[in-house]
Amino acid sequence: VQLQASGGGVVQPGGSLRLSCVASGFKLAEYAVAWFRQVPGKGREGVSGISDRDASTWSADFVKGRFTISRDNAKNTVYLQMNSLKPEDTAVYYCAASYYSGSYNYPNPAEFNNWGQGTQVTVSS
Repeated sequence: VQLQASGGGVVQPGGSLRLSCVASGFKLAEYAVAWFRQVPGKGREGVSGISDRDASTWSADFVKGRFTISRDNAKNTVYLQMNSLKPEDTAVYYCAASYYSGSYNYPNPAEFNNWGQGTQVTVSS
């Protein structure tokens, strides 16, 4: 049972990245999935989440209109499309899966028991 996050990198302000979260050993379609981010000295904060049942989504106010979460169940993958990136988006981004369907909404790290390893996103000119 494993989640693999990828797609991070260095990008200029205003640029875009697409993060991928691929599951192995279990069907990601049966789980709510969320993206979190963390900067040194701070806890993980929820960025965006997606439901397992009807693909409903939630996004934090600070990324609304810029980030989009989606899932491709055939590929056992969840994506985070990040546009109009800002320097304050710089962080390590983690994907996580929860068997509790409601976890995608205002995601709480404590409700997620499967975590990817994190991918660094750096927004800098």
